[in-house]
Amino acid sequence: MAEALLQSPNRSLWNGGESPFKVSWGKLMMWYFLVGDSFSFATFLLTYGTLRFSFTEWPTPSEVFDKIPFIHGNFPLVYVSFMTFDLIMSSVTMVLAVHAGSNKDRKAVVKWMILTIIGGIIFLASQAWEWYNLIVNEGMTMSHNPFSHQPAFGQLFFTITGFHGFHVFTGVLINIIAVSLVATGYFDRKGNYEFIEKIGLYWHFVDLVWVFVFLAFYLV
Repeated sequence: MAEALLQSPNRSLWNGGESPFKVSWGKLMMWYFLVGDSFSFATFLLTYGTLRFSFTEWPTPSEVFDKIPFIHGNFPLVYVSFMTFDLIMSSVTMVLAVHAGSNKDRKAVVKWMILTIIGGIIFLASQAWEWYNLIVNEGMTMSHNPFSHQPAFGQLFFTITGFHGFHVFTGVLINIIAVSLVATGYFDRKGNYEFIEKIGLYWHFVDLVWVFVFLAFYLV
C-alpha cells in the first residue's frame, strides 16, 4: 500500500514539488501571520467587550469623541468617521495598486501606492491628534478616566488603538520601501509583483481590524 502511494502520480503534491494550496509560499506565510495576528486583536476586543458589559457605568462614546481639530464645539463621532473613511479609501487605492501590479503597470503601481501611503499617514496623524486631545485637553490616561469612574476604558483604549496604530505605522513603512523598489524597476526585473499582493493582504487586514475597533470603542 505504501509503495503504491509513493508511486502515485500525485506524489509531487506532498513532497515539496508543488503547493497543495495553489498559492506561493510567501502568500501562504502571510496568511498564517494574519490569522495568528487576528487572535491578538480578538483577545483584546473580547477583553474590552467583557469589561464593557460588566460595569453599569461606562463612558458614552458620543461624549468622549466629539472634538474636531481647530474647530470649537461638539461634533460627536465626526472626526473618527473621517479617520475611518480615510482608512477605507486607502484600502481601495491598495486594491488598485495590486491590480496594476498584476498588469505590470509600474507607473500606476507607484501612483496608487503613494496615495495609500498618504492615507496611512493621515490616519496616523489623526490618531495622534485624538490621543493628544484625550490626554492633554481631557485628562484621560491609563489610570484616570474623566468620563466615568472606570479607568479600564482608558487602559483598553490606548492599548488597543495603539496596537492597531503600530500596525498601520508598520504598513506605511513597508509601503514606502515597496514603492521605492517599484520605482527603480526591481519587480520588473524580478518578473512579478507578488510582493505588492502580500503587502495588500496585510493592509486590508489592518483596515478590517479597524472596523471592529471602531465598533467596539466608538459605537457600543
